Amino acid sequence: MGFLTKLFGDTKKSKSVIGVDIGSSSLKVVQLRRQGGTAVLETYGELALGPYAGVEVGQATNLPAAKIAETLNDLLREANVTTKDAGISIPFSRTLLTLVELPRRDSPEEQKTVIELEARKYIPVPVTEVQLDWFILPEAIPEGAAPPPKVQVLLVAVHNDELSLLEGVVRGSELSATFYEIEIFSTIRSVVDEPVKPVLVLDIGASATKVYVVEHGVVAFSHNIPSGGQDVTRTIATSQGITVGDAETLKKAHGFTQEAGTYDHRSIELVFSRIFEEAKRALTQYEMAKNAKVSCLVLTGGGGVTKELEAYAKGFFSVDVRVADPFSKTQAPEFMRPVLQAIGPEFAVAVGLALRKLEEEE
Repeated sequence: MGFLTKLFGDTKKSKSVIGVDIGSSSLKVVQLRRQGGTAVLETYGELALGPYAGVEVGQATNLPAAKIAETLNDLLREANVTTKDAGISIPFSRTLLTLVELPRRDSPEEQKTVIELEARKYIPVPVTEVQLDWFILPEAIPEGAAPPPKVQVLLVAVHNDELSLLEGVVRGSELSATFYEIEIFSTIRSVVDEPVKPVLVLDIGASATKVYVVEHGVVAFSHNIPSGGQDVTRTIATSQGITVGDAETLKKAHGFTQEAGTYDHRSIELVFSRIFEEAKRALTQYEMAKNAKVSCLVLTGGGGVTKELEAYAKGFFSVDVRVADPFSKTQAPEFMRPVLQAIGPEFAVAVGLALRKLEEEE
């Protein structure tokens, strides 16, 4: 059993479950329950970590487990969460994902031995400092044809200190967390619907932007850009001579909309254009290496809620661009749909975690 599916805590069945997304700038929770074959949205909430770290809302933080647990307890109370059964996110920045080709072996035992021995060559830190897991990518082999001599393997490593931090948060919040999942996999579950063709996901967080290509539901390529939403906020604050907190409010209220008396949109274009240009270079690298084209681009993460960002992104990419709508996979009152659609990109990870947790409960 890999560490990603290792059970932590009590596994008692529950009608309601929560996904807990521990980001660098905020915590998000989503509570779902199963009704028939449908995931029903019961509650959700978000709480900024900045004030708990002595910085402005929207800024990245590096808090200890006890302080994160304190924030999470406040959020669970404010959001009226009624269950302790949870799935918890692992930040992508604390992991290593590498896609490698390794020799094929006939027996699962031999294949496992080859992968575990070869994995050491691709992990840039001592293996004693991380927990390793791996997935063999599915492949289409024509009937009657011999399997190729190599298999594609996604190697996953997570720092031990990150897992220790998360265990501390779980203890401090008295949750029953049966799994920890790298945020990318949670996002894929909630926002990627294309089963075959490659999909480019642009996940704009507070401190960094994650770029990854999903094929057959699996990460086939990933790239990290060290710029994100807080850079946009700081640029607005500097250009307008206002506080970072006020700039964050302005950014969320107006985005790229051309409204008088807000701010010069060229300031945020500087940041987003840098992010998009680097994402384009990463995409070109993937398409040339794989001799394949992505079918669409999905904008998600906190930056994905920026108004009119979809239209701005279409000027950079030659594929269909859409904004993630993870709440579309849940049942909710119709009058809430516009709000849920607007905030959806921020909650992609939390929704994906809750959906997986519901599958466990079946």
